Amino acid sequence: MPPCFRPTEVETLLGNPSKARTRLGWQASFGFPQLVSGMMREDLGQTQRDGMLRAEGFEVREPHE
Repeated sequence: MPPCFRPTEVETLLGNPSKARTRLGWQASFGFPQLVSGMMREDLGQTQRDGMLRAEGFEVREPHE
C-alpha cells in the first residue's frame, strides 16, 4: 500500500486557552503533567491488554496513527 498523505494535515497544533478564560471564565481542571500521566497510563493499559490477548491466541490489530 502506498503511503498516504493528506495535504490539509497540520504538523503542529497549538492552542491558547486565554480566550476561553477571559470570555467564558473557563479554567483547566488539570495541568499538562496530569494530562501526560493519564495518556501514558491509558497507553500502558492498552499495551498490557494487547499482550494478554496475543498470549491467548487472539489477533490484535496494530493502530495506524
